[in-house]
Amino acid sequence: MPLELILGGIRSGKSGLAERLAERAGGAVLYLATARPGDDEMRERIRRHRQRRPANWSLLEEPLALGAALRDLDRGSPPTVLIDCMSLWVSNLLLAGEAVFERERPAFLEALLAYPGRVIVVSNEVGLGLIGMDPLTRRFADELGWLNQDLAARAERVVMTVAGLPQVLKGPPLPPDRD
Repeated sequence: MPLELILGGIRSGKSGLAERLAERAGGAVLYLATARPGDDEMRERIRRHRQRRPANWSLLEEPLALGAALRDLDRGSPPTVLIDCMSLWVSNLLLAGEAVFERERPAFLEALLAYPGRVIVVSNEVGLGLIGMDPLTRRFADELGWLNQDLAARAERVVMTVAGLPQVLKGPPLPPDRD
Protein backbone atom coordinates (compact mmCIF):
# COMPACT_ATOMS: atom_id res chain seq x y z
CA MET A 1 0.00 0.00 0.00
CA PRO A 2 1.81 3.12 -1.17
CA LEU A 3 0.84 5.92 1.21
CA GLU A 4 1.81 9.57 0.82
CA LEU A 5 1.19 12.20 3.48
CA ILE A 6 1.02 15.84 2.38
CA LEU A 7 1.29 18.26 5.30
CA GLY A 8 1.11 22.03 5.44
CA GLY A 9 -0.58 25.04 6.90
CA ILE A 10 -3.73 26.73 5.65
CA ARG A 11 -3.34 27.84 2.02
CA SER A 12 0.12 26.30 1.84
CA GLY A 13 -0.56 24.45 -1.43
CA LYS A 14 -0.97 20.99 0.11
CA SER A 15 -4.29 20.12 -1.57
CA GLY A 16 -3.10 21.32 -4.97
CA LEU A 17 0.05 19.22 -4.65
CA ALA A 18 -1.95 16.16 -3.61
CA GLU A 19 -4.27 16.64 -6.59
CA ARG A 20 -1.33 16.89 -9.01
CA LEU A 21 0.20 13.71 -7.58
CA ALA A 22 -3.11 11.85 -7.88
CA GLU A 23 -3.57 13.02 -11.47
CA ARG A 24 -0.04 11.91 -12.41
CA ALA A 25 -0.65 8.46 -10.93
CA GLY A 26 -2.77 7.58 -13.94
CA GLY A 27 -5.89 5.48 -13.72
CA ALA A 28 -8.97 6.07 -11.64
CA VAL A 29 -8.95 8.56 -8.79
CA LEU A 30 -11.41 8.74 -5.91
CA TYR A 31 -11.51 12.00 -3.97
CA LEU A 32 -12.55 11.14 -0.41
CA ALA A 33 -13.73 14.41 1.14
CA THR A 34 -14.21 14.88 4.88
CA ALA A 35 -15.64 18.42 4.90
CA ARG A 36 -19.15 19.23 6.02
CA PRO A 37 -20.75 22.26 4.32
CA GLY A 38 -21.87 23.85 7.58
CA ASP A 39 -21.81 27.52 6.50
CA ASP A 40 -21.56 29.69 3.38
CA GLU A 41 -17.80 30.08 3.58
CA MET A 42 -17.25 26.30 3.80
CA ARG A 43 -19.71 25.69 0.95
CA GLU A 44 -17.65 28.12 -1.15
CA ARG A 45 -14.41 26.31 -0.25
CA ILE A 46 -15.98 22.99 -1.24
CA ARG A 47 -17.24 24.48 -4.52
CA ARG A 48 -13.74 25.76 -5.40
CA HIS A 49 -12.20 22.36 -4.63
CA ARG A 50 -14.78 20.60 -6.83
CA GLN A 51 -14.29 23.07 -9.65
CA ARG A 52 -10.54 22.52 -9.95
CA ARG A 53 -10.67 18.70 -9.89
CA PRO A 54 -10.80 16.70 -13.14
CA ALA A 55 -14.35 15.78 -14.14
CA ASN A 56 -13.49 12.08 -14.44
CA TRP A 57 -12.58 11.71 -10.76
CA SER A 58 -15.05 10.02 -8.46
CA LEU A 59 -16.15 11.73 -5.28
CA LEU A 60 -17.13 10.23 -1.96
CA GLU A 61 -18.05 12.55 0.88
CA GLU A 62 -17.53 10.88 4.26
CA PRO A 63 -17.11 13.05 7.34
CA LEU A 64 -16.68 10.21 9.89
CA ALA A 65 -16.35 6.59 8.70
CA LEU A 66 -13.17 6.72 6.60
CA GLY A 67 -12.25 3.16 7.54
CA ALA A 68 -15.54 1.77 6.25
CA ALA A 69 -15.26 3.92 3.11
CA LEU A 70 -11.83 2.45 2.30
CA ARG A 71 -12.94 -1.11 3.09
CA ASP A 72 -15.93 -0.76 0.75
CA LEU A 73 -13.91 0.28 -2.31
CA ASP A 74 -13.40 -2.05 -5.26
CA ARG A 75 -10.40 -4.26 -4.49
CA GLY A 76 -10.15 -5.73 -7.99
CA SER A 77 -9.13 -2.44 -9.55
CA PRO A 78 -8.44 -0.09 -6.64
CA PRO A 79 -8.41 3.60 -7.51
CA THR A 80 -5.87 6.05 -6.22
CA VAL A 81 -7.59 7.57 -3.18
CA LEU A 82 -6.97 11.20 -2.25
CA ILE A 83 -8.25 11.95 1.26
CA ASP A 84 -8.68 15.65 2.02
CA CYS A 85 -8.33 16.30 4.88
CA MET A 86 -7.39 14.83 8.25
CA SER A 87 -7.84 18.16 10.03
CA LEU A 88 -11.54 18.33 9.24
CA TRP A 89 -11.94 14.62 9.92
CA VAL A 90 -10.40 14.84 13.40
CA SER A 91 -12.59 17.85 14.13
CA ASN A 92 -15.68 15.92 12.96
CA LEU A 93 -14.74 12.95 15.15
CA LEU A 94 -14.17 15.06 18.25
CA LEU A 95 -17.49 16.83 17.78
CA ALA A 96 -19.27 13.48 17.25
CA GLY A 97 -18.22 12.28 20.70
CA GLU A 98 -15.67 10.09 22.41
CA ALA A 99 -17.26 6.77 21.40
CA VAL A 100 -17.19 7.72 17.70
CA PHE A 101 -13.60 8.97 17.99
CA GLU A 102 -12.42 5.80 19.77
CA ARG A 103 -14.09 3.60 17.12
CA GLU A 104 -13.27 5.48 13.91
CA ARG A 105 -9.61 6.46 14.37
CA PRO A 106 -8.25 2.90 14.70
CA ALA A 107 -10.70 1.63 12.07
CA PHE A 108 -9.27 4.15 9.60
CA LEU A 109 -5.64 3.24 10.30
CA GLU A 110 -6.45 -0.48 9.99
CA ALA A 111 -8.31 0.01 6.68
CA LEU A 112 -5.54 2.23 5.38
CA LEU A 113 -2.95 -0.51 5.93
CA ALA A 114 -5.19 -3.07 4.20
CA TYR A 115 -6.03 -0.94 1.16
CA PRO A 116 -4.24 -2.39 -1.90
CA GLY A 117 -4.02 0.84 -3.89
CA ARG A 118 -2.27 4.17 -3.60
CA VAL A 119 -3.52 6.62 -0.97
CA ILE A 120 -2.61 10.30 -0.74
CA VAL A 121 -3.59 11.92 2.57
CA VAL A 122 -3.76 15.68 3.15
CA SER A 123 -3.42 17.08 6.66
CA ASN A 124 -2.70 20.36 8.37
CA GLU A 125 0.44 20.71 10.42
CA VAL A 126 -0.81 22.41 13.58
CA GLY A 127 2.24 21.84 15.76
CA LEU A 128 3.98 25.05 14.74
CA GLY A 129 1.49 27.48 16.27
CA LEU A 130 0.34 28.61 19.66
CA ILE A 131 -1.10 26.37 22.35
CA GLY A 132 -4.89 26.51 22.30
CA MET A 133 -6.69 28.48 24.97
CA ASP A 134 -9.44 25.94 25.59
CA PRO A 135 -9.47 22.16 26.21
CA LEU A 136 -11.15 21.25 22.89
CA THR A 137 -8.62 23.22 20.85
CA ARG A 138 -5.71 21.64 22.75
CA ARG A 139 -7.23 18.17 22.30
CA PHE A 140 -7.70 18.80 18.58
CA ALA A 141 -4.05 19.84 18.14
CA ASP A 142 -2.84 16.85 20.19
CA GLU A 143 -4.99 14.32 18.32
CA LEU A 144 -4.14 15.70 14.89
CA GLY A 145 -0.44 15.76 15.78
CA TRP A 146 -0.55 12.14 16.94
CA LEU A 147 -2.50 11.10 13.84
CA ASN A 148 0.01 12.88 11.59
CA GLN A 149 2.83 11.01 13.36
CA ASP A 150 1.04 7.67 12.88
CA LEU A 151 0.45 8.41 9.20
CA ALA A 152 4.03 9.61 8.66
CA ALA A 153 5.40 6.42 10.23
CA ARG A 154 3.37 4.34 7.75
CA ALA A 155 3.93 6.56 4.70
CA GLU A 156 6.31 5.88 1.87
CA ARG A 157 6.65 9.62 1.28
CA VAL A 158 5.92 12.63 3.53
CA VAL A 159 5.90 16.14 2.08
CA MET A 160 5.57 19.45 3.90
CA THR A 161 4.30 22.37 1.83
CA VAL A 162 5.27 25.91 2.77
CA ALA A 163 4.13 28.88 0.67
CA GLY A 164 3.42 26.52 -2.22
CA LEU A 165 6.87 24.95 -2.06
CA PRO A 166 6.95 21.22 -1.36
CA GLN A 167 9.72 19.91 0.89
CA VAL A 168 10.15 16.12 0.99
CA LEU A 169 10.65 15.02 4.60
CA LYS A 170 10.71 11.29 3.94
CA GLY A 171 10.94 9.07 0.89
CA PRO A 172 11.64 9.57 -2.79
CA PRO A 173 11.82 13.00 -4.41
CA LEU A 174 8.71 14.39 -6.06
CA PRO A 175 8.40 14.00 -9.82
CA PRO A 176 9.14 17.24 -11.69
CA ASP A 177 6.19 19.44 -12.64
CA ARG A 178 5.07 19.11 -16.24
CA ASP A 179 4.03 22.14 -18.23
